Amino acid sequence: MSSTFNATQSVVVPFLDLKQQYRKLEQGLNEAIQEVLTSAHYIQGPRVREFEQAFATYCGVQEAIAVDSGTAALHLILLALGAGPGDEVVVPTNTFIATAAAVHVTGAKPVFIDAHPDHWQMDPRLLSGAITPRSRAVIGVHLYGQPLPLTTTMQTCAEKGVSFVEDAAQAHGARFEGKRTGSFGRAACFSFYPGKNLGAFGDGGLVTTDDTELAERTRRLRDHGRITKYGHHEVGFNFRMDAIQGVVLNYKLTFLDEWNERRRFWATRYRETLKGFPLRVPEAIAHTEPVHHLFPVCCDSRDALATFLATRCIETGVHYPIPLHLQPAFRHLGYTKGDFPVAEQIADQVLSLPIFPEMTEQQFDHVCDSIADYFDQRRS
Repeated sequence: MSSTFNATQSVVVPFLDLKQQYRKLEQGLNEAIQEVLTSAHYIQGPRVREFEQAFATYCGVQEAIAVDSGTAALHLILLALGAGPGDEVVVPTNTFIATAAAVHVTGAKPVFIDAHPDHWQMDPRLLSGAITPRSRAVIGVHLYGQPLPLTTTMQTCAEKGVSFVEDAAQAHGARFEGKRTGSFGRAACFSFYPGKNLGAFGDGGLVTTDDTELAERTRRLRDHGRITKYGHHEVGFNFRMDAIQGVVLNYKLTFLDEWNERRRFWATRYRETLKGFPLRVPEAIAHTEPVHHLFPVCCDSRDALATFLATRCIETGVHYPIPLHLQPAFRHLGYTKGDFPVAEQIADQVLSLPIFPEMTEQQFDHVCDSIADYFDQRRS
């Protein structure tokens, strides 16, 4: 598949088109926001509680605690689980830094684990060896919107007696064996950063759990440890969700399944159309229904491909170019290059292609035709 490129007729393909999403939802969102402005109840309150209840129902859990970011959600749930100095928490090295940073700020030590060579998620075969008597929890990231192989992961955690926490920041609405992410671990953490499948008009996060005691402590910790207006059971934080984010997310939630279905459509098309090119994609995991927050490919000439696509007005991303064990922020942990070779290879080669619900056939064809042109030029 190849095309004759004409720069004057170029199709622009953003990595994500939030402007178009807003235009389609503008009236309903503006009305919801105006209601908050009129009420003058700007932090937490009834609108945030409505969203918490709706999202708990959506995930199939009893409790949902809204906070001001996904990082705060991870931080608070680790504190609620008792993580602190002297403890360890196992996390994947192929993920965004927030997963491990939340461990660090509790005083616990992140213990990294390599990616699986086929599906690029945390390798469950290595999990047992990473858990020690000091392990307080395992955080499994549903990376790219693809659920982990949860049966093996949860079985290992149960056998070792450690809590399993889902980092579902990229997996709103994804399913494993018919159940949504957010309903498997002792608790789960979501991010509503604007670019997520369900994104706020700013930052936002949430914890889901069926553990009422864990939920109660997490609620206290997000609001200065408060049990009454001026009664503070413990020292907590100011990690509360704004009411505007609550109404925006509650309104958008009604469209999430539709948006995820469109992402699955484009992901399937990418897999079919890009067959035969020297690109690798992560293998699908059995019994899962991903939501394709990202569509990553691995390419031996990643940077050259990204540069070429940019000349065709196609925006791409790199998630993530430096594995966490090689980040300067975690140099003190003593990891070196070569410790996690699979994640390191992915980091050197990964490129995220545009994928979003509003993507058009013309935009999709332009991406795939341009990739074909790139490889045609390399062969000539």
